[in-house]
This record gives sequence, structure tokens and C-alpha cells, in this order.
Amino acid sequence: MAQHRRLTRRRGLGRLRVALVALIGVAVAWAVGLARFVDAISREAPGDLGAVEAIVVLTGGLGRLDAGLAILRANPGAHMFVSGVYRGVDVTELLQIDRERPDALQCCVTLGHDAINTRGNARETAAWVRARGVRRLHLVTANYHMARSLLEFRRAMPEVTIVAHPVIADRVRLDDWWWRPRTASLLAGEYTKYLAALVLSPRP
Repeated sequence: MAQHRRLTRRRGLGRLRVALVALIGVAVAWAVGLARFVDAISREAPGDLGAVEAIVVLTGGLGRLDAGLAILRANPGAHMFVSGVYRGVDVTELLQIDRERPDALQCCVTLGHDAINTRGNARETAAWVRARGVRRLHLVTANYHMARSLLEFRRAMPEVTIVAHPVIADRVRLDDWWWRPRTASLLAGEYTKYLAALVLSPRP
């Protein structure tokens, strides 16, 4: 009986060691992946944009709408879709908040009110894109959010060429980010969401 208990205990300890080694391996792989993810985040705004047919702005961060409007002003004939706008907000109010003259750009801006997350942004943008026959769009969102956005958008509309236009988030300082608790938490959360989207998002 005592020998049986010892054998059972050894087996239990062996399983525990295997589980701990596996857990450590997963943690190391996640940390290495996070470092590579952060290293790939754009540190500079894009240069020459080429021909601009449509601009899509994802709400949720400072500077995104300003960047989208700047592209729109520089490209007469382009149209802008703003995804994830709170219900009840119209184009006039949005442009006034951004200090633009509503009569100057109101004709060229459409608001989407249905999205509550990045996958929702992609779905409502896909409906807008297909209704307008858009073949190429410039996607405007924060630089740290771009990888997940591109993943969701390319899956939602594989027939559309999507050009990344990352907005550099001043509050997210990527130099020595591991010493900045808020930045590290934000980036770790974004990386984890990216992995989840990579695994769980439906393929086209």
C-alpha cells in the first residue's frame, strides 16, 4: 500500500513538472511574440499615399479623425467612412467636434454606427465598400492597433486592396515600453487580442 502511494505521488509530481515546463514554454513563446509584435509597430506616419479612392477611420483613439480628414482634404473626389461612431452623432456634429466646416466636407463623409469592436468595424466597412464598389481603401487607426485591424479587414473583404495608414499615438511610447506599465499593459492586451483574432476569426 505504501509503495503504491509513493508510486502515485511520483506520477503526480511528474505530471506537475510536465505541466510547469509546458506553461513556462508557452509564457516564453508569448513574451517573444510580444517583443516581435511591438518591434513591428510603425514608428512613422506613411509617406506618399498614392491614389486615394476611399478612407476608413476607426474611432477610439486621438488623432485618427484628424488624419482621415487630412487625407480627404488632400484628395478631392475621395470619400471617407468613419466606423464605430456613437449612435445619435451625425456628420455635422462630428466635423464640428473636429473643428472642420461642416459644409466643406459633409458631402464626402459617411458614419457607421453598428460596430462595437474591430471585427464589427470590418463587417460594417465591408458592407459600405461593396455598396459603393470600392476596390482600394486607406485604413486609418492607431499604429499599435493596425495589425489586428488589417487581419480583420482583409478577412472581411479579401477582394479589396487595403493600404495601412497608421496614426502614431503620442501617449504610447514604444521606446523602453517594458518600463512603462500602462504602455506595456496596452501592448500586451493588444497582442493577446491579435492572437485571439488570428485563431478565432472566421476565414473568408
